[in-house]
Amino acid sequence: MADRLLLVRHGQIGANKDGRWHGSTDSALTWRGKRQAKRTAKILQQRGYAFDAIYVSPLSRCRNTAAPSAKTFGLDAVVHQELREWSIGEWEDMPFSFLAREYDFMNRTRKEPDFTPPGGESVLAVASRLVPALQNIHKAHEGSVLVVSHGACLAVALAHLLDRDIRQWPHYLCDNCGLTELVLEPQPHVNFFNRTEHL
Repeated sequence: MADRLLLVRHGQIGANKDGRWHGSTDSALTWRGKRQAKRTAKILQQRGYAFDAIYVSPLSRCRNTAAPSAKTFGLDAVVHQELREWSIGEWEDMPFSFLAREYDFMNRTRKEPDFTPPGGESVLAVASRLVPALQNIHKAHEGSVLVVSHGACLAVALAHLLDRDIRQWPHYLCDNCGLTELVLEPQPHVNFFNRTEHL
């Protein structure tokens, strides 16, 4: 089993800058996002990490965030479909402010974990795919594993693993290229959460 999973949120995309939910919508890194990805690879090397594997969401913003680290550590990033971002279906690309004002989205997902936006996923569905994915990655490797995924889905997984309460997911949102070191055995805990000083 892996001794730790280093979770990394992808670098900045235009929707992050504009305050819009992109979810499963594919989008490119901004210039700043590309710089964040390079700085992340550099700090991981400086801190002496040695990874057994790198796993990445299929969306291009994660694959491109992982690319400098994959090159630095001489590994091929493995695309894992279950690491994709939380899809909110027909509501994708809407501003967070609109989602809050018109649909009370964040609050509703906390009150009703099985609430499903039209054409999208519930917070319960996200946890049901992502938590087993992280657990299986953990079981498949020794040493450390780098996982590059997304802010909302990783927040859901951390709320489930650490609090046993997925309704707490908004407390675990990370910045672009924020680093979180997750240990699953013997009990789930984080050694650090959302470290961004390298940026």
